[in-house]
Amino acid sequence: MGGYEHAVLPRRARTTGIGIQDFEQVIAGSNLYIDKTLFIKEWWENQDAVTLITRPRRFGKTLTMDMVRRFFSTEYAGKGALFEGLAIWKEEKYRRLQGTFPVIFLSFAGIKARSFQEAKESICYEIERLYNRCCFLLEGNCLNHKEKQFFENISAKMKGYAAAASLGAISEYLCRYFGKKVIILLDEYDTPMQEAYINGYWEELTEFICRLFNASFKSNPYMERAILTGITRIGKESIFSDLNNPEVVATTSEKYETSFGFTQQEVWEVLEEYGLQDQKQAVREWYDGFTFGKRRDIYNPWSILNYLDKRRFAPYWANTSENRLVSRLVREGGRDIKMAVEEFLRGRTLKTSIDEQIVFGQLDNRSDAVWSLLLAGGYLKVESYTIDGRWGEAEYELSLTNKEIFLAFRQMIEEWFSKSVPVYNDFIQALLCGDVRRMNRYMNEVAFLVSSYFDTGRHPSKSEPERFYHGFVLGLMVDLADRYIITSNRESGFGRYDVVMEPRKTQDPAFILEFKVYDPDEEESLEDTVNAAQKQIDEKGYAAVLEAKGIAEERIRKYGFAFEGKKVLIGSG
Repeated sequence: MGGYEHAVLPRRARTTGIGIQDFEQVIAGSNLYIDKTLFIKEWWENQDAVTLITRPRRFGKTLTMDMVRRFFSTEYAGKGALFEGLAIWKEEKYRRLQGTFPVIFLSFAGIKARSFQEAKESICYEIERLYNRCCFLLEGNCLNHKEKQFFENISAKMKGYAAAASLGAISEYLCRYFGKKVIILLDEYDTPMQEAYINGYWEELTEFICRLFNASFKSNPYMERAILTGITRIGKESIFSDLNNPEVVATTSEKYETSFGFTQQEVWEVLEEYGLQDQKQAVREWYDGFTFGKRRDIYNPWSILNYLDKRRFAPYWANTSENRLVSRLVREGGRDIKMAVEEFLRGRTLKTSIDEQIVFGQLDNRSDAVWSLLLAGGYLKVESYTIDGRWGEAEYELSLTNKEIFLAFRQMIEEWFSKSVPVYNDFIQALLCGDVRRMNRYMNEVAFLVSSYFDTGRHPSKSEPERFYHGFVLGLMVDLADRYIITSNRESGFGRYDVVMEPRKTQDPAFILEFKVYDPDEEESLEDTVNAAQKQIDEKGYAAVLEAKGIAEERIRKYGFAFEGKKVLIGSG
């Protein structure tokens, strides 16, 4: 995925400032900034009490929240000069609003705990830090004796009831001190929830968060308005069930559709500024494709900034450790999920229903829940959608978002076999050379090292070997994409999965692979399973598709793969 050099940076181009999420630092440092300050006006005039905005990661959510904080917070009263020259400052009404509200700002972005206790204490520590910033409230008579005692007892180790009441209490104290209700900003609210799902303490954290949110956003008479940001809208699992209908702005909503991310026009102007106008088409191919509301021309800011800084094309946004959940869902997913990923890697689309309320409890057994999560996370985009005239249900046509995401999926699949790279490569070479003895040896080593990595650990069954060999086929697609067109039989039933490998070069052999799981009710031994697989290749006439393309019979190699747990037996026909 190498890159290439471009023109010398023009003197007039601003500094890119990679990773800066502090609004004042961006503006004061003359860093590249696409003016999104009119979000303030749009949000304020919508008058929604609680607004939840979901966008993929690294789309400027944190920078926008910091911008809102610095605009409204009394902490920055008299510092409106920071906004001079920006769109919001041209609005006289909003100049008068600057620095006039007490603002509570919290971020859960860094809360990535392996246990509920660790997550709870991390959240409580963020609340403790908030209280420390408000220690001026302890001076004078703003708080009575019991309130000061409650204030001083706020800590990372506080009891659950105190944590639940903490944001409501500090809202009251600040409202009393400043004589105005507070604005609450909570950034990346769902990061700890995703970690809870991955690490197995979902129910405990859900209960804790529910109590916190109820006291902070529903039964809080001292709150003026609130904004929450995250990647997903967690629904049907009590997180927001007690709130009074928060305004949810998901990726399909037309609200704030250009407030996060860069539009194509904005990207084109930046490329002109940096002397890269001749790279427009390549930039579009790599980084375009995100859709918010009706806007289909949204670019990821992180990737654009990194491209401008490094002058080479690479998967900057997708190539991070934050893909763990996506990798796990695809890796442990069943046949339907892996077959859909095959289609995506071929540049094709998937038609499915989606639900923008992500139900984590359904991710293990419903593929549409997985596609909904990948759509919310920015890995998939909507090509089109249709509404069922009778039932009013929408069917979406989804595809990989852009070239960057395509390469991220390839890298993700390669990482599945990272524990067995030397042995896996040896198997590939043995396959290409037709050495069945070595194929058996290396395939068994690969299965031993990797197969448990594909198991869910929650629903052990005969389907677990199937998860491995579906993943194995994806590995073949990635590693041999330059030499073979790999397709699979869409009519195969449970426990078998046909693979046809069509060579791109005439000197290479073609392959037909048939996978079967050993069934003691049907076969006496693993050898019988291999024989059944080989027999099926011939009886079903799988070679016909290759012969129709002019590939001679003697160039077609046929292999039966039999699986019994982590044991594999391969035979040639």
